[in-house]
Amino acid sequence: MTSQLSTDVVATLAEPVTLPCGAVLPNRLAKAAMSEQLGDRRNRVSGDLVRLYETWAQGGSGLLVTGNVMVDPTALGEPRNVAGADPEGFRRLAGSVRGTGVQLWVQLNHPGRQSPRFLSRRPVAPSAVPFADRRLRSVFAPPRALTGAEIEAVVDKFAETAATAVEAGCHGVQIHGAHGYLVSQFLSPLTNQRTDDWGGDAVRRRRFLLDVVDSTRLRIGDRVPLSVKLNSADFQRGGFEEDESLAVVRALGEAGVDLLEVSGGTYERAAMMGATRRSTVEREAYFLDYAAKARQVSDVPLMVTGGFRTAGAMAEAVRDGALDVVGLGRPLVVDPDLSNQLLAGTDVPARRLCPKTGVKLADSWLEIQWHTQQIHRIGAGKAVQPERGAVRSLATALLSDPLNALRRVRA
Repeated sequence: MTSQLSTDVVATLAEPVTLPCGAVLPNRLAKAAMSEQLGDRRNRVSGDLVRLYETWAQGGSGLLVTGNVMVDPTALGEPRNVAGADPEGFRRLAGSVRGTGVQLWVQLNHPGRQSPRFLSRRPVAPSAVPFADRRLRSVFAPPRALTGAEIEAVVDKFAETAATAVEAGCHGVQIHGAHGYLVSQFLSPLTNQRTDDWGGDAVRRRRFLLDVVDSTRLRIGDRVPLSVKLNSADFQRGGFEEDESLAVVRALGEAGVDLLEVSGGTYERAAMMGATRRSTVEREAYFLDYAAKARQVSDVPLMVTGGFRTAGAMAEAVRDGALDVVGLGRPLVVDPDLSNQLLAGTDVPARRLCPKTGVKLADSWLEIQWHTQQIHRIGAGKAVQPERGAVRSLATALLSDPLNALRRVRA
């Protein structure tokens, strides 16, 4: 027999959230961004992507944040990313939540040097710094440094794509400033070794992000939610560290950001996948310690994603003031209806069912591939396969990834 949640827990999770811009999230639960890999052959919004968000829109979460929408079609992180300002595609995507009361925000990104060799033979970055990890150097080509004019053009692309999405009916946007992508590269002294107006010290390293925020706000207006996903740290010696991150939080609050999502790590140190866990695990979320410090420097609303397993822990974090919005990612792939069940008072865990091989490197890749394949099933109108095994998932990935790579090789 399924147990029931206390009325206090349900009431806490069901409480609406009013953002600084005036927009209201209908409850405290959000589907965090996960890369869907469901763009079509022209990297536009596909029917499967729309169907996926129709499913999640019926699942009870008050906020849905899309996966990577790359602002430059010539700079992809994955072959099937949605990319560029696509008015008709964004219109169809916005229609996926129509009539539900759910907020749909488009996550905007640029991969920088994190564009694989089969997509970018010469990716761009703040500085011409290749990956230190030898295995990653085999995947990603050494980048070239962006010129000042190119940097300003990328800033414009973020703002243009945001404006197109909002004009098409999407409710808000999120700037991806974490996980080692271009914004994160500008913030880190390891990857930003410039000495001009875009680097050289902490203030100039954060200029790119703040210019993206300011330009985007100018295009979408003051009443549209604007969010940033930010690393608490990149967990690399000499990289973007917590004190500098907190200074960025303060600056983002002053810039009028409506919701800050806390994350951490890069491809080289994947804390966002749970690889770097400290005492926060005891409270079921990876980044709550950092969120408490962010509260001390800014009153910007906070969303924390990663590690939550029970409704009780989610509600406790909200009641304690540690966060305003609970971000759920992979548990909503395993069970797209999870938020509905929690809000109805059913005590069900936020499950992670990905199988393991016991080989650390293989399991890191498997974690992504297994969930991506389940996302594709949902997008195709099929049921999730919780029993899908490691061998089958890896074999499918080994077959599909090269086929996708052949579809569109970038110069």
